[in-house]
Amino acid sequence: MTLAGQTTNVQVPNICFGTAPLGSMPNTYGYAVSEEQAYQTVEAILTSDAPFLDTSRNYGDGRSEERIGAAIKRMGGLPEGAVISTKLDRDMETRRFDADRARRSLEESLSVLGIAKIDVLHLHDPEYARDLDEVSGALDALFKMKEEGFAGAVGLAMGRIDLMSDLLNNWDFDTLISHNRFTLVNREADQVFDLAHRKGTAIFNAAPYAGGVLAKGANEFPRYVYQEADEAALAPVRQIETICAEYNVPIGAVALQFSMRDPRIASTICGVSKPERVAQTLDWANHEIPQAAWQALAAVPYSSEDPEASRIYDPG
Repeated sequence: MTLAGQTTNVQVPNICFGTAPLGSMPNTYGYAVSEEQAYQTVEAILTSDAPFLDTSRNYGDGRSEERIGAAIKRMGGLPEGAVISTKLDRDMETRRFDADRARRSLEESLSVLGIAKIDVLHLHDPEYARDLDEVSGALDALFKMKEEGFAGAVGLAMGRIDLMSDLLNNWDFDTLISHNRFTLVNREADQVFDLAHRKGTAIFNAAPYAGGVLAKGANEFPRYVYQEADEAALAPVRQIETICAEYNVPIGAVALQFSMRDPRIASTICGVSKPERVAQTLDWANHEIPQAAWQALAAVPYSSEDPEASRIYDPG
C-alpha cells in the first residue's frame, strides 16, 4: 500500500482500475459495454487484491458512476478496504466550472455512487472549462470539500501538461492524474512528474497502454490514444512487440511495469472493460521480465510531444 500524498491518511494499491470504458463510450474506445458486463467488472475490481477504481462524473455521460453505484448496491455495499477515486467535472453542455458547479458535481457523484465520502477526489479537465478564471473557484471548493470531510484526498486530473504545471506550482494537491503522457512511447509528463515528486504530490499514471495498443498490439488494435493510427504512430509499438516476442513476454506486462517501475509513481491506472481483464492486469503486474528486455526497450524511440494534440475530443 502506498500513501496518497503527505496531508492525508488515504492509502492506495499500486494498481488502480480505470472505469471510463464501463460507461460504454464507443466513440472513444471503439466498443460498447453492457450494464451486466460493467457490473461484473466492478465486482471483480472491488474483490481483487487491488480494490481501487477511478471514475468520473462525465464518463459516458454519467453512466460509469451510475453503473459503479448499482454494482456496489448489488454487492450489498462497498467492501472493506476498497478505494474510490472520482472527479469534479464541468457542466458538459455549458462548460461552466465554477464553485457552484463543483459542488453540484460532488453531490451528483455521492448520490449515484451511493456513498457518503470520496476517498480521492480530483478536479477534472479544467482546460475544457468555458473560462479558466472561474476554475479557481472550483479549486477552492475542492479543498473545502476535503476540510468538510467529503474527500480523503484531493488532486488534479487533466491532459495539458503546461496548465497542469502552472496549477501544481500554485496549489498543494495530494494527488495528480496524468494520462497517456508517460508510456513506453511517450514521456511528455516526465518533467511535471519531477515537480510533483518534489512537492510530495502522489502521482497516479493513467493509460499506460496508450489507449489499448500497448496491451493488444498494433495489428489487433491499430489505434493510438483513442484515434485511428497510421504506420508512423504504430512503428515504435511494432518495435516493442518485436522485443517482447524475442523475450517471450506480453506487451501489456511490459507497458504496465514500465509505469510501475518508476519510483515517482504511486499507482498506475489501467482501464478495464471485462472482469477477466482485472486478473490479467494483476498477472501482468507480477510477470517476470528479464533485465535484458528492459535494456532493449530503452533503445526504442519515444515522443515528448502532446500525444493528444490532434485528438478530436468526444467524451462518448
